[in-house]
Parts: sequence; C-alpha cells; structure tokens
Amino acid sequence: MTNKERYTFVLDYFRKKQPNVTSELHYHSPFQLLVAVILSAQCTDKRVNAETPALFERFPNAKTMAMATTDEIYQYIKRISYPNNKAKHLKGMAVKLHEEFKGQVPNDIELLQTLPGVGRKTANVVVSVAFNQPTIAVDTHVFRVANRIGLSKANTVLETEKQLIKNIPINDRSAAHHWLLLHGRYICMARKPKCLQCELTKACLYFQQHRTEK
Repeated sequence: MTNKERYTFVLDYFRKKQPNVTSELHYHSPFQLLVAVILSAQCTDKRVNAETPALFERFPNAKTMAMATTDEIYQYIKRISYPNNKAKHLKGMAVKLHEEFKGQVPNDIELLQTLPGVGRKTANVVVSVAFNQPTIAVDTHVFRVANRIGLSKANTVLETEKQLIKNIPINDRSAAHHWLLLHGRYICMARKPKCLQCELTKACLYFQQHRTEK
C-alpha cells in the first residue's frame, strides 16, 4: 500500500464511521475551551469536564479569572492533575488575555502561544475547534497513532504535524485531530492496543509488523 493509498483508506474509514466528530471537552465559549484544553494536559477529559462547571460559573470570562487569586483558582481545579502549575497558568493567561487582548481569545496560533500555559498543541486545538481553522493539533495520542499506522514517520510532534498537514485535505484537518486522538484513546492505546477490534489493520504498519513477528 502506498502512502497515498494509506491516507485514502484511513480517512475514508473515519469519514464514514465518525462524520460529526468533535471535542469531548465541554465548553460554551472560546475562553472556556482554552481553559479546558490547558487543564486537560496529562489529565482525562472526563475529569476536566467534572470540574469545569463550577470553575466556569465562578469565572465565566478572562476578566473575572484575572481578578482572582491563584489560590482561589486552585480550589476549583485541585482534583485535576498538576493543579498548582495549572492554577498559575490560568491566572497568567487570564491576566494577559484581559490586559492585552481585551478579554478576547485570539484566533492566531502564534498569538495564542504568547499566553502562559499555551503551547503549540493547545493553540492548534483552540483555533481548530473554536475558530474552525484547518489545523491539526498533535498530542501524544495523535503522534502515536499517526506513526504506528504509517501516516507519518517523525521523531517530533512538529514534524508529525507538518506531515499530516501535507497529506490530509484541508476540509478534513479539523476532524482528523479528533479522529486520531479518539482512536488512540480508545483503540490504539499506548501499552495494549486493541488491534483485534481495530478496522484499520489493513493499512497499519504497526499491525503488519507485529503480526509478522508472531
């Protein structure tokens, strides 16, 4: 199977199986999405969704969060992983958003990365999900799945992102992040991938290699 055939097979499968895929994080504004994505680092979406309703009720926008203390923010996220660091990031992000961007989340990847706690992956998620821009956020799930299947051959998330962008049609890019992420979360898991339940084995280099080894 050529690289082009592999992409065609994988994308056709996801288009058919998950035509309306979206983020599993709960939010009602770009600001809330940004907060949720920051909190989701090394934490499950389920846990984030359990804690954010109270957080968003208390801090519905950047101004209210900017006026809060780090300790107060911490109290709302203390059951999320790394709450001390994330409370500091949220405080700093909200202050800069309020003071330099009039409380509005920018729809630009480079500008987003100037905010505390916002890396390239987070910025890509926000512009893709909140602003419908054709980017592909590469987290650990996307990086693992793309390289296992053979959609990319890269040692870094940035190189993986570039290869995916090059080969995935513009109209599929926003969905592709969710397709690969969810596949990695529920099927192609890090330690014990569920290859017997996977319908992508025909195109998967990892499956073919390990099947040959057996």
